[in-house]
Amino acid sequence: LPGCLSRFRMSEPSPCTTCGACCATYRVSFYWAEAEPLPAALTRPLGRWYACMAGTEQPQPRCAALAGEIGGPVACTVYDQRPSPCRELQPGDDKCRRARA
Repeated sequence: LPGCLSRFRMSEPSPCTTCGACCATYRVSFYWAEAEPLPAALTRPLGRWYACMAGTEQPQPRCAALAGEIGGPVACTVYDQRPSPCRELQPGDDKCRRARA
């Protein structure tokens, strides 16, 4: 989901709006201060200094902020407030390709 729109013209649909694989593959962990703009129900503590997106800490991760079905129409419900790991992953990069596999 991160950075998707910046790489595509607005007339072209973002590949992230029909995928969501990254949101159901990786644990999204980050420094605890990044959780402040997010609804508390969408984050979980990971020790003293870190937090993660709820659902991504599970053996079969799925971010609680993801709306829709993987492989179908999807959207991040906190896209503008998403943490740095989400912003860093780019459509088509190695992590994206591994999640889609």
